[in-house]
Amino acid sequence: MSADEGPATFRSVLAHREYRYLLSANVFSWIGDYLARAAVTVLVLHHSGSVALSAASFALSYLPWLVGGPVLAAIAERMPFRSTMVACDLIRMLLIGLIALPGMPIWGMFALLFGTAMANPPFQAARSALLPQVLVGDRLVIGLALQQSTGQAAQIVGFAAGSTLAGIDPRTALMVNSVTFGISALLIRLGVHDRRPVGISQTRRPLLRETGDGFRIIWHSRVMRGIAVLVFATMFFGVVPEGLAAGWAQTLADDRAEAGWMQAMIMIASPVGIILGGLVVGRLLSAEQRRRSIPVFAVLTPLALVPAIFAPPVYLVSLMAFACGFMGAGMFPAANGLFVEVLPAGYRARAFGVMQTGVQVSQGAAVLATGVMAERFSLPVVVGAWSIGGVLLTLAVAFRWPSNTEISQEIEENRRANASPPGPEAPPPQTSRVESTKGAEHG
Repeated sequence: MSADEGPATFRSVLAHREYRYLLSANVFSWIGDYLARAAVTVLVLHHSGSVALSAASFALSYLPWLVGGPVLAAIAERMPFRSTMVACDLIRMLLIGLIALPGMPIWGMFALLFGTAMANPPFQAARSALLPQVLVGDRLVIGLALQQSTGQAAQIVGFAAGSTLAGIDPRTALMVNSVTFGISALLIRLGVHDRRPVGISQTRRPLLRETGDGFRIIWHSRVMRGIAVLVFATMFFGVVPEGLAAGWAQTLADDRAEAGWMQAMIMIASPVGIILGGLVVGRLLSAEQRRRSIPVFAVLTPLALVPAIFAPPVYLVSLMAFACGFMGAGMFPAANGLFVEVLPAGYRARAFGVMQTGVQVSQGAAVLATGVMAERFSLPVVVGAWSIGGVLLTLAVAFRWPSNTEISQEIEENRRANASPPGPEAPPPQTSRVESTKGAEHG
């Protein structure tokens, strides 16, 4: 589908058969994944009686990105994308099914959970590299926005269903998750073409060196580096409401029952904001307006949480979390689409691995840091002061945001490079093409 067939709309994106299959598969996979997270924490808590072990089971889903995400993403770039995704779904289907078996010890659950999570980086990297081959131009940005909003809706449904079903029988919830991975694999196999990486030759370099190329290709591009820093900084502050929801609800509630529904309000507010933000921004702003608004939305994301310093009631806390999610949704699809436009095609999966690892590290570090500070200081004051720091940091990054001239030049050079026949793969450039251009406009 050509990028110049008219303005991109949600209808035009959903009219693409291959994208519909891919999105449907993701919905099943997402719902099942969030359902399993809720169920596993309950199952581990029932078996061990330990809240710490229950929390650790939830945290395991982030660990593979920290210990090997970029390497696993580089592996995904060596194989056909559809085959990689189907294989990962089948592996997750099998391992989650084994966790649901009666009599599974705690150590066995943790081992199987870790194995399941290890399939996430190559699956997500392959999906990230595949999508720009399915949708092009502004349709890619709209498709990413729709994917983001759908993912947040799946998170709400998955957590709600998982918590409810886990209270009745957590093993049944895990079996449902196993089935969803099987459905995802079937949809991808039937509806997605078995596309391969483009822009690279069959001659590969050592795996660790190719993994390092994923870092270097981002660092040596002024536009990609700017996107990476802005995304990591925004995630470092935007994740706080969800990460501290339980503690925040405790400070606002008079009893446990009240704390429960308050926590639910705070946790759900951000995903709802992301859903509506993705739909509204994608609908009302043009592609150029969305691109120009990336640094603006980045600053507004932590700014939405600054009023926390005044210890507002739960309804205002939820409204702040909603606004934070809404602003983030205005930024991330456009930033992701721009990232793809300036990224050489042969580095898509590897660069995704680097970006996703940075996002995971940013989120985990932010929740850990603010949680530790909240042990010694008032939680609303911690969130408010943390967010003020976020505004200052994102403002500093926004002032260094590449100019329109630099962005356009990198996009054009990358289009020409991706259109060229692939030769032996070379390492990424040691200096940015745009940074070495004299007379470039600076924004």
